[in-house]
Amino acid sequence: MFKHVIVRQPGKSYVNGLTTSNLGKPDYEKLLTQHKAYVEALKKCGVEVTELEADENYPDSTFVEDTAVLTEKFAVITNPGAESRNGEIIDMKEVIKDFYQTIESIHSPGTLDGGDVLQVENHFYIGLSDRTNEEGANQLKQILEKYGYGATIVPLKEFFHLKTGIAYLGNNDLVLAGEFVDSELFQSFNRIVVEKEEEYAANCIRVNDYVIIPKGYENTKKKIVDAGYDVIELEMSEFQKQDGGLSCLSLRF
Repeated sequence: MFKHVIVRQPGKSYVNGLTTSNLGKPDYEKLLTQHKAYVEALKKCGVEVTELEADENYPDSTFVEDTAVLTEKFAVITNPGAESRNGEIIDMKEVIKDFYQTIESIHSPGTLDGGDVLQVENHFYIGLSDRTNEEGANQLKQILEKYGYGATIVPLKEFFHLKTGIAYLGNNDLVLAGEFVDSELFQSFNRIVVEKEEEYAANCIRVNDYVIIPKGYENTKKKIVDAGYDVIELEMSEFQKQDGGLSCLSLRF
């Protein structure tokens, strides 16, 4: 059960942030409406939401997930792989001090984005991507193992971040798409397979009694509902334009 969530308001500079999507420039007013709905959905899930003010110095800073990895025992401040985002961790470390006494860090030359880290019970999967390098992944693996967690490093071939194509719902249920569908790493799970046309929906989040999913992916929605979950659908178009998904927008702990 999650008790706390940290989010950050998107600033006006968001529309000039990093992206590979070719989906066009975000509509800032629509973006704010979608972010507000996201926060309301989290509150419906029964968590206390800490909402940070926008930081215009960092266009991508609404994607707070990349700045930290949070566990029950400790927090890890990451070292984001995009140079323009690296300064985001300075403010986030101060915020996290309000919630954690034990804080570890990833250090250069290691890079790590939180979007490349998936927790499955007491085991973590760490993706190697354009933003997370082998040094950063190994640093996190060593930190996790020091505290009694298991960790597996997963080289990525297609996806931007690990969690772009995979989500753990609990109960041994795993939502997965693309390169993860046939991976031997995930064959022991109850697999909810997302079709190629709906890959964006693989980035969903389980928050207590609900699974929050992007709106407009009916086949994936049906599979998750059929697996026994109550879902909340949210419009995510303006975040998708900047390579962002549901998990990217919050730190949940």
